[in-house]
Amino acid sequence: MSRKARERRLWRRLLPYLLLVGCLAAAAAALYLVYLDGQVRARFEGARWTLPAKVYADPLELYAGRKLDAAGLVAALERQGYTRSDDLDGPGRYRRKPGAIEVHTRAFRFWDGPQPARKARVRFRGERITGLQSLASGGEDPVLLRLDPLLIGSIHPAKAEDRILVQLGDAPPLLVAGLIMVEDRRFLAHHGISLKSIARAAWANLRAGGVVQGGSTITQQLVKNFYLSNRQTLTRKAKEALMAVLLDAHYGKEAILEAYLNEVYLGQDGARAIHGFGLASYFYFQKPLQELATHEIALLIAMVKGPSYYDPRRHPERAENRRNLVLGIFHDAGFIDETALTKARNRPLGVTAKAPRGTTQYPAFIDLVRRQLQGQYRDQDLTEEGLRIFTTLDPSAQAAVEARVSGGLADLERGRGIENGTLQTAAVVTSVEGGRVLALVGGRDARFAGFNRALDAQRPIGSLIKPMVYLTALDRPRHYNLITPLDDRELEVRLPNGDVWRPRNYSMESHGENVPLHAALTHSYNQATARLALDLGLPDVVETLTALGYPGEPVPLPSLALGAIDMAPLEVAQIYNTLAGGGYYTELKAIRAVTTRDGDPLNRYPLRIKRVYDEQSVYLLNWALRRVVEHGTAQSASYTLPGGLKVAGKTGTTDDLRDSWFAGFAENRVAVVWVGRDDNQPAGLTGASGALQLWARTMRDLEPASYSPLRPEGIETVPLLLDTDEDAGDAATGNGEGDVSVAAGLFGEARDCSAAVEVPFIAGSVPADIEPCEPAAGRDADADQHQETPDEPGRDEQRGNWFLDLFR
Repeated sequence: MSRKARERRLWRRLLPYLLLVGCLAAAAAALYLVYLDGQVRARFEGARWTLPAKVYADPLELYAGRKLDAAGLVAALERQGYTRSDDLDGPGRYRRKPGAIEVHTRAFRFWDGPQPARKARVRFRGERITGLQSLASGGEDPVLLRLDPLLIGSIHPAKAEDRILVQLGDAPPLLVAGLIMVEDRRFLAHHGISLKSIARAAWANLRAGGVVQGGSTITQQLVKNFYLSNRQTLTRKAKEALMAVLLDAHYGKEAILEAYLNEVYLGQDGARAIHGFGLASYFYFQKPLQELATHEIALLIAMVKGPSYYDPRRHPERAENRRNLVLGIFHDAGFIDETALTKARNRPLGVTAKAPRGTTQYPAFIDLVRRQLQGQYRDQDLTEEGLRIFTTLDPSAQAAVEARVSGGLADLERGRGIENGTLQTAAVVTSVEGGRVLALVGGRDARFAGFNRALDAQRPIGSLIKPMVYLTALDRPRHYNLITPLDDRELEVRLPNGDVWRPRNYSMESHGENVPLHAALTHSYNQATARLALDLGLPDVVETLTALGYPGEPVPLPSLALGAIDMAPLEVAQIYNTLAGGGYYTELKAIRAVTTRDGDPLNRYPLRIKRVYDEQSVYLLNWALRRVVEHGTAQSASYTLPGGLKVAGKTGTTDDLRDSWFAGFAENRVAVVWVGRDDNQPAGLTGASGALQLWARTMRDLEPASYSPLRPEGIETVPLLLDTDEDAGDAATGNGEGDVSVAAGLFGEARDCSAAVEVPFIAGSVPADIEPCEPAAGRDADADQHQETPDEPGRDEQRGNWFLDLFR
């Protein structure tokens, strides 16, 4: 048999097998295509993205009478990415006029409904808004103008991807057209892949012996980001091409392009990946995509080629060169003329100096938001459904706290000779009305998402607890009032375990048996407070503490009366917020409302107020707490606070100067500051020399209303002479024994009543043996409001006392 015959015979035998293999291969390929097709459609038609919940600050509301000057409004506008402009042609712009700011607000869907974009003039006189005027032809002047809220963060899924969805019709036309021209000029003509681009890339890869160039279309890039990894292999590229063809076969160009706008990777923010042009616009320019100028759109398109390589913050020169190249493509395509090209190329990059750090600039506050949402929403809802969470954060208050509290630690360390970088801090600011958390700092570096001391640092509160002891007493008007004499002599208490508790005053001096109750609190006498707490009964003090908002169950040991109880700053803020509210409890909240991604309401957090303590007793206590600042351990705050501002509060210091506290309030603001060390070593600061100094600077920047509560029914006042010296007993008699009649104002006919103070009493509790000291004719009847200024006579005599108080 010839060779050719043998070969023909062999092929006849192999042909059935080859056909079978071919059929199997075709079937496998078909099945694989079906599998790929299923993957493509399932992902594209289902929930395409996991959308983190977006968290917004409290919106700034503008109305006639609001305390806000033009500079403050400009700062708020620029914080939210508004651009100063000579015209108001589009939302997100403002311009200054004599005595006014004109602004074109952005449209925004709030929890209570949508608000359209509006042009309005905001008029000012000094530090107040005097009126709002519509700039629309025939438009009605608004009574209230609400700015779109600042986006302050997101609540992320495990993959840490973030995006803000953009519909194709809402994207700037230049972005859409420019993206096609730069990335895939034949996008509208091809069927998912460009054979010409693939051939060009294949030739380059063959010459290099590996994958060095891609011929990816926009559709292929979407497939890679949506379905595949970034591995540069021929197998992955083949799979990418097949899926791109399938995607193009099933879906229109508009749907593919919209998906690409929202999926494209445009940068990295720590562990968070920045996806889509919507979020990138905020990340780089702090404003919505619709407000981007030509040069800003060109920069974002330029970064698609390599977000890290062309990062405008790390490689500005490289990014500018690439941006200008894209602008040239815009010009060649006829999108912009020569003048616009020159103008755009001469513009700076325009990115904000710093990117938001991590998932938010306010990690401690976002932490509080997440905790308050626990139990109401599943983690999956918060990280995947795009919920919109409207919070109570006041960005201006937060900026003040960060600058004064976190930034002030270095000043404390230098001024007190403390090793640099060893101190830590936490602070909380709330509104008296409504119990809204306006600002929260969890540590020295307020932008660091680490240990949240404002929520989790359980530290002894020291003398911050004393007001609760005195409030318990004042709630018994038959036995105690503000001038009731207390015993401030040394004492010993034998504990059940056999130990002896011996509290001592900070000065290691006693002040006798007749220290007026208000003076013992004003000057924070430990011995008088301990004796009072034991007389009242420690369980009753615990009951007062719990009623005011403390969530724990403290053991009623004697040391509790002097602050041997651990609390977090937020817990302290809750208690003092109740005091500032006159005995009315409102749970502190960081959330106003939650809506769906489309703005449909899910949950509102209405104001709930509960009276938990008699307002008459609280009124008396707060009268004494105001004297703490005017004459007592917190007197040094008056050198920082604006003249005439009335505030109330209490210093707190723990053993060996480990913790420095101050908690205080004005009419509308409560602030709590803690300073100490994480290793629990002595910080070397008292409440007055540490936390109070930061508190006073912060409160000054918050521009609070002066504390002047309405006198509740059932309160009567008696004009008395009150000694303001540190040692009421010594000042009264000169012999250290004390004399309550002097402290009460019983000086007989020789009395000088020009300095009499209106002391409040619960009706029916005024002691029968005191004689009022009637003020001179024409004197302000509200004498207890008096506070000397640094330039007034008598201040020098008080300097020595407040200087000593710095060390209490």
